Amino acid sequence: MSSTADETTIAPTTADDIGRNLTLIRDEIVDTAAKINEQELAALAAHLRQPGQVFVAGAGRSGLALRMTAMRLMHLGLSVHVAGDTTTPAIGSEDLLLVASGSGTTSGVVKSAETAAKAGARIAAFTTNAESPLAKLADVVVIIPAAQKTDHGTSVSRQYAGSLFEQVLFLATEAIFQSLWDNTDEPAEKLWLRHANLE
Repeated sequence: MSSTADETTIAPTTADDIGRNLTLIRDEIVDTAAKINEQELAALAAHLRQPGQVFVAGAGRSGLALRMTAMRLMHLGLSVHVAGDTTTPAIGSEDLLLVASGSGTTSGVVKSAETAAKAGARIAAFTTNAESPLAKLADVVVIIPAAQKTDHGTSVSRQYAGSLFEQVLFLATEAIFQSLWDNTDEPAEKLWLRHANLE
């Protein structure tokens, strides 16, 4: 691989490199997911069962993980919207805003939560920081004990930036979906009928 002044030189990657890092990532995910308070996840699941629409808001890779969550909740038959999409309606007092920010300070996410709070909506937040502005706005908080993306060199994770938070966020939301689905009588075939057919 050639490089210029603005490029990074990357040495050849071996199968041993890949194996070592698969193990690293797997072990970090398993360790961190095991530390999540399951009662916090259950409390969030209870909010999803209440009447009203569900809105999701997150930035960057956390936002992408929440988009995946939105899709699964839609498969369950919930009315779900992604903040910022052109067809997303106004949030109201019976609705739930589901947000994620590792630091709990991401400006756009905090602003969404402030707007939801003013509208009287409920707020559920995933974060690493229980004392963050986002956590203080939320009705239910799930703490993911991962490194924040600016914690370079931390002992919590050897992965780059907020990777561990985002990975465990995905697992946590999948566990909520699976648990909600387990408590319905809907077969997978019925959920599949709700899957997008304009792809």
